[in-house]
Amino acid sequence: MSAHAAPALSVLDLVPVRTGQTSTEAIAASLSLAKVADRLGYRRFWFAEHHNMPAVASTTPPVLIAAAAARTKTLRLGSGGVMLPNHAPLIVAEQFAALEAIAPGRIDLGLGRAPGSDPVITQLLRGSGTTSDVEQFPRHVQDITLLLSGEGAQVQFTSGGEYTVRSTPAATGVPEVWLLGSSDYSAQLAAAQGLPYVFANHFSGQGLERALDLYRSGYQPSEQHPTPRTFLTVNAVASPTQEEAEARALPQLRMMSRLRLNKPLTALETIEEALSAASDPATEQIVQAARERWFVGTGESVAAEVAAFAAKHGVDEVMLSPVAGAYEAEPKDAAAGRAQTLELVAAAR
Repeated sequence: MSAHAAPALSVLDLVPVRTGQTSTEAIAASLSLAKVADRLGYRRFWFAEHHNMPAVASTTPPVLIAAAAARTKTLRLGSGGVMLPNHAPLIVAEQFAALEAIAPGRIDLGLGRAPGSDPVITQLLRGSGTTSDVEQFPRHVQDITLLLSGEGAQVQFTSGGEYTVRSTPAATGVPEVWLLGSSDYSAQLAAAQGLPYVFANHFSGQGLERALDLYRSGYQPSEQHPTPRTFLTVNAVASPTQEEAEARALPQLRMMSRLRLNKPLTALETIEEALSAASDPATEQIVQAARERWFVGTGESVAAEVAAFAAKHGVDEVMLSPVAGAYEAEPKDAAAGRAQTLELVAAAR
């Protein structure tokens, strides 16, 4: 372990679906991973929102959060994030107010501006006409924070009347709202609204230092958050050997290349499939570029890299996206490689 102070560790999960695995098995594997994180003392476990992707089963973060809450004791549970343009703000506020009632003091509401899918799926999600526009994102973030508060939001009618709306009656606590993003826009909006901010480094990695500087330098203190607060996400794979870690990283690296090259998406390859698959220069270039930003190695090396990364960017928490793939023989209703990553990194701290 390096001389850098160990940051708090959290987990981001996309509920990956591998070849031959059902949604039932994939969700069971992710819920078992949440139990591992809870046992090991991780701070948070967030579910992402993605749609119509064969390799990703995290379509409904609130449902997954509720299931994880029933299986864990101290872990904070949340969304990483709810893609707000897909949903009516009142529905989001009501869902997370209910989750806060189910697991008081343990719920985070991470909000993102991206749709989390392709234009066709985005249109289907907005088919009812009740979901929010991207242009309205700043106002709808404010609406959600007001709806979650004890005072509620005041709705102004054209006739001049007002109506008070609350996400739930007799609330004793509220979820903690975070803004997520990988751009200057999200950093500046979080600063302007006095909200905690998470840079999606696991997804992009570009513009990290500028986004953090914009957030911290432009931060407007709020009653709930008088000082800026942020942490970062990283892709991580830890195994007993470097060789195994590299092999476990390959399926997700190849999936990233398919996304970047607009190739047809499939279930996540097993490690055997990824190692034996034919490649090409474009794929290799993307795989190598992504691999340079990932933390892949033994528990000791990954823990040291995470600590150095946190110290470099001045954060006291890092959220790991454990992207370890699976061997064909490993049980489909468990997450052996991802659990191993969490265990080895925690043990090396």
